[in-house]
Amino acid sequence: MSVAEIVGEGLEVHEPNIPAAERRGRVAGALLEVGLEPAMMDRYPHEFSGGQRQRISIARALVLKPELIVLDEPTSALDVSVQAQVVELLRDLQKKHGLTYLFISHDLRVVRALSHDVMVMHQGKVIEHGPAYQIFNAPTEPYTRALMKAAFKIEADDTGVVSS
Repeated sequence: MSVAEIVGEGLEVHEPNIPAAERRGRVAGALLEVGLEPAMMDRYPHEFSGGQRQRISIARALVLKPELIVLDEPTSALDVSVQAQVVELLRDLQKKHGLTYLFISHDLRVVRALSHDVMVMHQGKVIEHGPAYQIFNAPTEPYTRALMKAAFKIEADDTGVVSS
């Protein structure tokens, strides 16, 4: 499928009566919102970088003008600089459209950068939840404390090199 078909597929299902030209216009608008040129819509996913593919996925969700978007590991397999760009894009879209995200991730650095409220799960059960600042700065559950320690621990190795 082309990018236009991928991004526009939801419109065909949820708004089947809109004319093809309007659908194409909405796809172009969604691509622009995520920082991609509408001229790219007739290309195929294998022609894009990982970060661009993630933007295409975000456009696919955005084109339907949702209030809530579920993001499952949206920055995994992306290098740190591209992760930062995607997080910034998500923040901007959230502000612009008043979006709510359900953000699922094992990367606590990305969770901290994007989340207002955090829910920690262990073995399929919620063990702690609250405002992000509270969970990250004063976790109450031992499992959550262990996660934070593992994610944000800074150590010096034998040579004195600091790593996190």
